[in-house]
Amino acid sequence: MNSEHSAEQTAAAPSKEKTYDIVINGQQETVSDHHLTYEQVVRLAFPGGPFDILYSVSYANPHGHDGTLAPGQKTVVKDGMSFNVIKTNRS
Repeated sequence: MNSEHSAEQTAAAPSKEKTYDIVINGQQETVSDHHLTYEQVVRLAFPGGPFDILYSVSYANPHGHDGTLAPGQKTVVKDGMSFNVIKTNRS
């Protein structure tokens, strides 16, 4: 029974360990989430904050559509995606 359990773990392991190589503001990052939220991208771009301001988040997907993210939104992550995150002025 142990060999069956090990085989199940081995078969399941690749899907759990899938990573995606992306670029955020010119810096290579590796993430394991298949979806990234606006908030996650901002924290990857500016780990030290500040988080009480708005950021403009745009992305280029070589395997699909380009777009933007607003607070509360998320996008599907693909290898090679590029994100640009800039601080915006409050209005």
